Amino acid sequence: MNLIIPKDYNPVLDLRDTEIAIKLVKDFFEQELAKALNLTRVSAPIMVTPESGLNDNLNGVERPVSFDVLETGATVEIVHSLAKWKRQALKTYGFSVGEGLYTDMNAIRRDEITDNIHSIFVDQWDWERIMAPSERNEQFLRDIVNRIYLTLRKTEGFVCAHYPHIKPELPDAITFVTTQQLEDDYPDKTPKEREYIAAKKYGAVFLMQVGGALRSGQPHDGRAPDYDDWNLNGDILLYDPLLDISLEVSSMGIRVDPDTLRKQLKIRGCEERAELPFQKALLAGELPQTIGGGIGQSRMCVYFLRKAHVGEVQASMWPEEVVKACRNGNIPLL
Repeated sequence: MNLIIPKDYNPVLDLRDTEIAIKLVKDFFEQELAKALNLTRVSAPIMVTPESGLNDNLNGVERPVSFDVLETGATVEIVHSLAKWKRQALKTYGFSVGEGLYTDMNAIRRDEITDNIHSIFVDQWDWERIMAPSERNEQFLRDIVNRIYLTLRKTEGFVCAHYPHIKPELPDAITFVTTQQLEDDYPDKTPKEREYIAAKKYGAVFLMQVGGALRSGQPHDGRAPDYDDWNLNGDILLYDPLLDISLEVSSMGIRVDPDTLRKQLKIRGCEERAELPFQKALLAGELPQTIGGGIGQSRMCVYFLRKAHVGEVQASMWPEEVVKACRNGNIPLL
């Protein structure tokens, strides 16, 4: 059982106030993010066909939830995320450079190992924005990260103003560090241990360059080869003092262009994906250059509302021993 029970835990909000606060947090952050990145809200699918190539393959081993549709006989998959669908939608809806979209993404990840911050139910804001080819660089990536981080800080201020017993914890600025820097600094630590050290040291970190092999020959973490450019991506990590963990609230990056896609598919040994509709369109130059990511809704609420478990801010499924342990630890699961 992967579970942290904070000593003498006492939720700062009861169940009803928590439900009210969840909506306040989500509404405020969503509006501020849309303004910061010039995004328009759109509707999005919860299911796609395997043949479309639109589902997020995550680390390549997770099994999607699939079922057959009575009316058509087709098999469809519940999405893991909308990383690829968003890019196609930007073209379909006629967005221009500097404009983007966001949506509420709900997914089921059946193979997730649950703990205080992981659930088989995933809810996040998926966003994507068209960029100019000249913006394909680290400085542009940093600029977008800083805009998102400012939105996080504004949200924390909003929460603290509504609930004065919640005190601010985010640092003034986010620190940028690469996965190779962490490996060089802490070669005897695991990737997750390095993330924890960095998050605790700085409070907020953007960990760059996730997916490719480091000098050790191993990648810091898995990342699908057909959406992020492994040299121009990263994760936003916050230090959560209640749980004493590194909390990943966002995975994002500049998306692959045709050259990067070919290279990364070859590295991963899955060049056959180049024949799927989405990948074929990208390789043919038919899709816009974009930057995008996902921002965890429940994880943000865990952090800002000082919760000990994601089950306090979302309704999901947990092993019976976890339910009992949370009950004994004064952690009220929804």
